[in-house]
Amino acid sequence: MDRFVWSNGLLEMNETLVIQQRGVRLYDGEEKAKLDAGVVLLSTHRLIWRDIKNHECCIAVPLSQIVFFEEQAAGIGKSAKIVVHLHPALPNKDPGPYQHSKFSYIKLSFKEHGQIEFYRRLTEEMTQRRWENTPASQPIPTATGSQTGRTRAVGIVGIERKLEEKRKETDKNISEAFEDLSKLMEKAKEMVELSRSIANKIKEKQGDITEDETIRFKSYLLSMGIANPVTRETHGSGTHYHMQLAKQLADMLLAPLQERGGMMALTEVYCLMNRARGMELLSPEDLVNACKMFESLKLPLRLRVFDSGVMVVQLQSHNEEEMIASALDNVGTSPSYPDSYSTCCRTLELSNNLNCSSKNYPAA
Repeated sequence: MDRFVWSNGLLEMNETLVIQQRGVRLYDGEEKAKLDAGVVLLSTHRLIWRDIKNHECCIAVPLSQIVFFEEQAAGIGKSAKIVVHLHPALPNKDPGPYQHSKFSYIKLSFKEHGQIEFYRRLTEEMTQRRWENTPASQPIPTATGSQTGRTRAVGIVGIERKLEEKRKETDKNISEAFEDLSKLMEKAKEMVELSRSIANKIKEKQGDITEDETIRFKSYLLSMGIANPVTRETHGSGTHYHMQLAKQLADMLLAPLQERGGMMALTEVYCLMNRARGMELLSPEDLVNACKMFESLKLPLRLRVFDSGVMVVQLQSHNEEEMIASALDNVGTSPSYPDSYSTCCRTLELSNNLNCSSKNYPAA
């Protein structure tokens, strides 16, 4: 901890924020530091920690001071950590919260998760070493001679330099985006060809596709699962996590809901999602919290709770009046059955005609 210096938390010239994560605790080696819960920020030049309550309490260490770093898995009652090993403190360094420390490393304890993405971005910055190519600030010569230390660029010169750096960064980001877009278009062409191939095979059968073939084809699609499921480790916790989870739910459930008449029981949604997520299982509480955000995010789905307590996911376009009218038409035109089987047969027939479950939903 004696490598850290006090900071105002502002980015220097040519310095860019890479990622930040809340709920991070600092350890001085194996001992808990007096700096408890805060926000850790990774820039192109520094590792910055700011107290979540007192924003004036902010410390930083240059990335050039890092020797290497490693992950420490979470345990029972313990959060996942990133262990950062540091070079010895410079003799002329600025003052900080610790003057001396018996440890040559610190630990970042992630109480609200997010350590996987932070570790990945830290690895990228340590590999690219951007702080060597773009110094965070440059001294400005004055009439009285050169000044010791680092001085911020100020005035019109500083503003122009900052605008020029922003323009270069924007051009670079646009170029990289178009490169990624070109790769995406190449993959899109392959997917279009694949979809055409499937469509042609279906046409060759002239619509005569057996139920077994349909079930088998759907099982193939379902077994593909979700390539990048939203997790607490990658998206942190709280509202942001549930928002991203709601968007992923909407993307995946749209087609199954359309096939099932526009409504699915939440228990069925739970089974469907966890099967697609593989090992990254979703808790019932997180599923409910994510579904509650459908309408606020203006997604095409909504969560509905019936008077009986049954919870379902519906399409926003789901029209109950049309469903009731369709049900009445189906029941009215259904053939007659013996009295002992009439209700059962009509219920099953109705569910098949409307393409929905015969027992999971309350009666209209």
